[in-house]
Amino acid sequence: QVQLVESGGGLVQAGGSLKLSCALSGRTFSSYAMGWFRQAPGKEREFVAGISRRGGITDYADSVKGRFTISRDNAKNSVYLQMNSLKPEDTAVYYCAADATNWGTVKTANEYDYWGQGTQVTVSS
Repeated sequence: QVQLVESGGGLVQAGGSLKLSCALSGRTFSSYAMGWFRQAPGKEREFVAGISRRGGITDYADSVKGRFTISRDNAKNSVYLQMNSLKPEDTAVYYCAADATNWGTVKTANEYDYWGQGTQVTVSS
């Protein structure tokens, strides 16, 4: 059974940085395309960033391009989200997700097979 565990969330001032981590256990990590999503109170879950199985292809939501970087380390069964220049509107619960079907990046939440429990990111102004 696949399990995803996120870490690294917290409270940060606007303009600061955080790095989220997500560790996958139970299956071969390199068999999954990975993604990060977020959900703010009262809003739908939205795509943040995605990375292909081997890490060669990445994709970002327009709202985070140039500020966030997704990466993965298949040897450590982990995917990361480096978040710089954080804004109050980045405040949300951040989720990592694993997709067993696609090789490239995936923007649609319902195409992912497994989800983590989420980690809270709060950016104060």
